[in-house]
Amino acid sequence: MSDLFDSVSQTSDQYSAKDIRVLEGLEPVRQRPGMYIGGTDERALHHLAAEVIDNSMDEAVAGHASRIEIELHEDGSLTVSDNGRGIPIDEHPKYKGKSALEVILTTLHSGGKFEEGAYATSGGLHGVGVSVVNALSERMEVEVARDREIWKQTFSRGLTTSKLEKIGSAHNRRGTRVNFLPDEQIFGDKLELKAKRLYKMARSKAYLYKGVEIRWSCPESKIAEDDNTPHEAVLHFPGGLADFLEDSLKDRPCVIDESFAGRAVFPENSGRVEWAIKWPTWGEGFANYYCNTIPTPQGGTHEQGFRMALLRALKSYGEMTGNKKMKDMIGDDITGTACIVLSVFIRDPQFVGQTKDKLSTVEASRLVDNAIRDHFDHWLTDNPDRANALVTAILERTEDRLRRRQEREVKRKTAVGARRLRLPGKLTDCSQDDSAGTELFIVEGDSAGGSAKQARDRKTQAILPIRGKILNVASATGQKIAANQEVSDLIQALGCGSRDKFDIGALRYERIIIMTDADVDGAHIATLLMTFFIKEMPELVARGHLFLAQPPLYRIAQGGKVIYARDDEHKDELFKKEFNPNRKYDISRFKGLGEMPPAQLKETTMTKGKRTLLQVVLPDDYAGRNETNEIVSDLMGKKPEKRFDFIQANAKFAEELDI
Repeated sequence: MSDLFDSVSQTSDQYSAKDIRVLEGLEPVRQRPGMYIGGTDERALHHLAAEVIDNSMDEAVAGHASRIEIELHEDGSLTVSDNGRGIPIDEHPKYKGKSALEVILTTLHSGGKFEEGAYATSGGLHGVGVSVVNALSERMEVEVARDREIWKQTFSRGLTTSKLEKIGSAHNRRGTRVNFLPDEQIFGDKLELKAKRLYKMARSKAYLYKGVEIRWSCPESKIAEDDNTPHEAVLHFPGGLADFLEDSLKDRPCVIDESFAGRAVFPENSGRVEWAIKWPTWGEGFANYYCNTIPTPQGGTHEQGFRMALLRALKSYGEMTGNKKMKDMIGDDITGTACIVLSVFIRDPQFVGQTKDKLSTVEASRLVDNAIRDHFDHWLTDNPDRANALVTAILERTEDRLRRRQEREVKRKTAVGARRLRLPGKLTDCSQDDSAGTELFIVEGDSAGGSAKQARDRKTQAILPIRGKILNVASATGQKIAANQEVSDLIQALGCGSRDKFDIGALRYERIIIMTDADVDGAHIATLLMTFFIKEMPELVARGHLFLAQPPLYRIAQGGKVIYARDDEHKDELFKKEFNPNRKYDISRFKGLGEMPPAQLKETTMTKGKRTLLQVVLPDDYAGRNETNEIVSDLMGKKPEKRFDFIQANAKFAEELDI
């Protein structure tokens, strides 16, 4: 019986004991599923699968199981089985006439994980997992193989639908098998368990505990056309988290080739921690945190301990090597763009909420900090070259952060008095103060920005990432333009103002270079940016300051020869002129600037003397400029009929294509 009550709104004269409804058994779960699994959406639906898989993982982590099988069926149900000890089927001493299996499946806060010593480090310590799955399932079937016998019992929506019965002998089998079908009354008829999400969950569990083998299977019909989820797979990773990191990063270049990875046991055998971290040279990082194989996407105390361990060890290394700059480091400088996997196993973990998104066990921070700091100390001092490469990369982030903070605070004096120079936080500026010879590259997104930062000449080249397609200023109101963050950042970075406030003498860079992907989306973004400059800063364009970079679309290699092609037409031309058609060649297509290694971006697109730039020009005469402005307004403005008229009038100039 639960202590959750539903009260009916009545007047004081009518309100009495008969108006109090007591929800029994698992009724509270069906009445308020959000309290137990966080809602009734797709994420909550897959939380049911996680609860059942976690029970099998607890058996494996405790050393009682070595194999887990996960099978998604055609009807949408899921089967999870293991070769562990099997749920006890003998009568529970407190509930006469009921087996331990039935009590566990139909009673909240029941299970072997409350008994001290049963599971040293378990994920399902709230004791509501499998009973909640039962409550929210249209049907559930549980088979237990133990003591050479197989037992079976069925359930539906939190209630038993059959008695526990012996169905056969098990000479070579042991463990628990659970099959359940989520209830449409709770989740609706449109949601279903997704193969891609379940497979990803299975892979993460296999990485988290290298002693377990997970066998995955699902019918072909459950795999979407654009999904590369396998029909069957055996997941076993002896390298654990380090294997996961290497597989996730693949050929992505990193500051140092090897990861900082390891495993440490806490004092008095109270648990352990495993970790792996790498620092990519470009692109965004990620952080996956776990406690007892349970994902904690919001981090928590184990994350705090990890960050503190790295920070303290690096500052200690700085003191030892006499690098005074390292005293300014903070945790974000170290982990901000890193790829991290951290997994702790501790006794009686405390989470924020039943969905366990964040670990709140205070002791975990100290345990992780102490365990990892010593390992990181040794890792740094064992190889000074490796340590110095890492320190240099992290210090660059520290210096960028301090510079941005200083730029927000500093006041520069000008001829008209003191004024505050504001620069956007996303701008990575060049070190040269004089604008002569300097360049500002405008790139799309943080990923492309990361590659460009690695490829640039720090003295003369600055990088400004923008987010997606910039505002179309030809069809926007002045108020909307003034309120747009991307436009504001661009104007601040250039320093010369816009429209009637434009001052060419205040332009901070000699060249403004639009550098976008060599595809249709990149061309669209470049068009929007050119529209911005022509409409808002026409003098900048007229004076020859605006350029378009020409990044390659293809890399073609044959023998020792490597040539880059701008587009398909250039590629075909190169094949005819530069390569032997009878010899094997290798061709790769760049998905975008963010996917291009910084060294290749530098070689092909950013190094002066090797690159190709297209200069954007305006006619010298007033009439010509006015005509150009009208064309831009027609093509980019609010009236689609003007675009149609332009296309009709100029269609004769287009080449005929065989399509």
